[in-house]
Amino acid sequence: MKTVRLTQNLVLETPWEVPDGTGGFEAGWQVLGTLWAELSPRSGREVQGEAGPVARGRYRITVRGAPVGASSRPVPGQRFRLGERVFDILTVSERDVSGRYLACEAQEEVAS
Repeated sequence: MKTVRLTQNLVLETPWEVPDGTGGFEAGWQVLGTLWAELSPRSGREVQGEAGPVARGRYRITVRGAPVGASSRPVPGQRFRLGERVFDILTVSERDVSGRYLACEAQEEVAS
């Protein structure tokens, strides 16, 4: 396994619902914490979004391992944030047999 370089400080967020005061809910994001990560681009392409063309990039994001159920362990449906950039987490798996690192496959979309 190549050396892992955790050089990016990413914010881990999870979706949550906030009551809107009229019996409904508004969707929002709750910060769970920050994780040092290695961000590796995989592939990219342009697709047609609702408002026009969108550049969609795939990334492998490597973070330190954490036990299943720990709030510091990412799960699909959560996201990472790096400033204004948002990476939706698609899958999470152990990167090595010892579980020292987790490999998260993520997707970023940017309006073209």
